[in-house]
Amino acid sequence: MTLIQGYLFRQIARPVVGACAALAGIGILSQSLDQLEVIVERGQSVWVMVKLTLLAVPQLLAVIIPIGLFVGALIALTRLQREQELTAVFASGVTRWSAIRPAVRVAAIAALLTLMVTTVGQPWAQRQARAEAFAVRTDLAALLVEEGQFVEGANGLTVYVQQIEQNGLLKNLFVYLEEGDKVTTWDAAEARFSRVDGQPVLTLINGSWQRYSSRGVLEYLSFGRQDVALGQYSEVTERVRYKPSDLYLTQLFNPSPQDLERVGSAGELRAEGHSRLSAPLYALMAMAMALTAIMGGQFSRTGYSLRIAKAAGLFLIVRIAGYGVISASAWNGWLNMFQYLLPIVATAVALRLLFRALKPRRRPVWPSFERLKARFA
Repeated sequence: MTLIQGYLFRQIARPVVGACAALAGIGILSQSLDQLEVIVERGQSVWVMVKLTLLAVPQLLAVIIPIGLFVGALIALTRLQREQELTAVFASGVTRWSAIRPAVRVAAIAALLTLMVTTVGQPWAQRQARAEAFAVRTDLAALLVEEGQFVEGANGLTVYVQQIEQNGLLKNLFVYLEEGDKVTTWDAAEARFSRVDGQPVLTLINGSWQRYSSRGVLEYLSFGRQDVALGQYSEVTERVRYKPSDLYLTQLFNPSPQDLERVGSAGELRAEGHSRLSAPLYALMAMAMALTAIMGGQFSRTGYSLRIAKAAGLFLIVRIAGYGVISASAWNGWLNMFQYLLPIVATAVALRLLFRALKPRRRPVWPSFERLKARFA
């Protein structure tokens, strides 16, 4: 890489990274607002919300990287053209291919990053997020505890909590358990849910225990600390349900009978697999369209707003069409080839326009008009 190419690489890469970071920040903020439910309604900690939000980032990156690349490249190339730096580069004898090689390197890096995200990062993060969400949904503490409300659980269990503190400490707890004709109650000033050997346990502090014996005598016991096993009230019959976006490529192209039964049909899984492999091509398409918008036509002193608008519109149309092809490929397997052809053809057309030989525009000649003009000249 020459000195000029290194300079162009830095000037293009910085806005691209900034645009991707800005879009990722917006996506993370949106995800964090969606995950507030785990704190407000499920009583989970802030760490659980942060974990679920961060696990959603790889799936966002697969969408963000091509868009950030397109926006960042347009910003960088527009500035270089406006400040006549590209003109100086071409005037120094640098060929068009040598000038755009740094941009191609940036696009190749973005494409490789997208491929790593879609094939490794996204399925791993999605599986972890799915398991974490399942644990939150089946958390006994979240299911049985609601501040100021009597909550009925399984097998005759009823729990009431007057106050829930931010650290998970329960204040003034009352537990009512009905087992046939036998009724047992616990009350405690403080309590906390925990797990011992994987089983849920309710630890009661400064409380008492009451029940009637078989002879009708009230039995009463006060204690400073008491652990109550709740394993029999936390039986979970359902299991984690995965989606095609949660599976690895080997599972998508060679699914097991369990995957076909629980996740989706073979067509849906293959369409998801091809979409993962074709996603990096959109990064190359984004850079090709950005280069064509700025360098694919004649120099303009008034700017390139119209060409940028056309390129942005075409990029948006092709990307939306790509999502449509993914959906259609789930039911028509032969359409999977268009997941690759669509960005490849768009990239080829953009490069053809970029390297076309620019010719001066000629006005149409009208012989009759010219004779009439010459007569009255």
